[in-house]
Amino acid sequence: MESVFALVDLYFVGHLHNSSYAIQTVGLTESCLTIIYSLAVGMSMAATAIVARRIGEKDPVEAAKAGMQTVTLAIMVNFVIGVAGFCYASNILSLMGASAETVRLGTNYTRIMMAESLIIVMLFLVNGIFRGAGNAAIAMRSLWIANIANIILCPIFINVLGFGLTGAAIATTIGRGTGVVYQLYHLFNGKNLLKVHLSYLKPHWQQIRAILKIAVPGILQFVIGSCSWIFLAELVATTGGDHGSAGYQTSIRLMLFFMLPAWGMSNAAATLVGQNLGAQELGRAEDSVYKTVKYNVIYMASVTLITFLLATYLTGFFTNDEQVRQVATRSLQILSVGYIFYGVGMVMMSAFNGAGDTWTTTWVNLFGFWLLQVPLAYVLDKNFNMGVTGVFLAIPIAETCMAMASFFLFRGGKWKKVKV
Repeated sequence: MESVFALVDLYFVGHLHNSSYAIQTVGLTESCLTIIYSLAVGMSMAATAIVARRIGEKDPVEAAKAGMQTVTLAIMVNFVIGVAGFCYASNILSLMGASAETVRLGTNYTRIMMAESLIIVMLFLVNGIFRGAGNAAIAMRSLWIANIANIILCPIFINVLGFGLTGAAIATTIGRGTGVVYQLYHLFNGKNLLKVHLSYLKPHWQQIRAILKIAVPGILQFVIGSCSWIFLAELVATTGGDHGSAGYQTSIRLMLFFMLPAWGMSNAAATLVGQNLGAQELGRAEDSVYKTVKYNVIYMASVTLITFLLATYLTGFFTNDEQVRQVATRSLQILSVGYIFYGVGMVMMSAFNGAGDTWTTTWVNLFGFWLLQVPLAYVLDKNFNMGVTGVFLAIPIAETCMAMASFFLFRGGKWKKVKV
């Protein structure tokens, strides 16, 4: 559901005049937002691991206190990020390889999207708290509400009110904000397992240090991945131009849309591992991961067939530009080859994170992205003169190697001994 925000924006701006500039703006901004997503997922991961462990120990009061300390930490950090993103939006687009016209048309969109960093983090973070407590239904409903609001508001702000590309950012911010309001209502209404009070927001520095011990490597592992995606986006923008960049961004958004259900199942593995480790059920924790891998493989195999065979139709839905469509189709078909391995790797890494073993995943990401994916993409693009196709090929190759490494490390069992 989180991926639907970008897809909705992509659909509506893809039918604007000069759509290639608009699509490039949305894609490059989303690539930069992955840094904020990294922060959000890292904090959410820490919240899930600690809350799940306390719930497994049958201590909901401490679970609630730990969850609220992650919220306090998020508020402190994201105020600075939001202000910086708002002030330097045009510089961010330029650094990403955007053309002068894209910077001119897209700065306001990027400014608004970067400024909503706290809302983005809260949407992830509070959902992580609910998942840790075993209440994933509220997390899903909050995203349904946020997306429905965005889908309704996007055409109104973009077309009816005439804000164009900027209207997409306004609609997305209001949509996500609506989802956060829904989350906070359920967090504070006292009707759930976690009984939260405003007093729990007062900084408890010892608790925050314990959260950071898990969150920092968690954030780092996603920042490592996010920065590699930013590098690839910049490489495609400089090699393939506006149409190449727009096509690549379209394929990435589609890939994420199909992959995130698998990520959702992976999040289930994190909760199950955390709660079972808290209850001293090590065997059951391991079994839950293997079962999740099985379901993810089945799902991703189905998605591989759909995206490979129907790539032309899927990309055509988001853009009328034939050049953009051709690049997007080629990219999506190449990326889909590695879907099954993506699914396996997601579950393994989520299991490590759910156990609080965030450093293992961080090292896998560091080697996989920066010692394999990024150099391989550059070499295939520049040295073998494969252009953007070389960049596309590097992604499934690296993801496959990372999935295999994660599987063997999980079999080693070090994650069972981590204390949270």
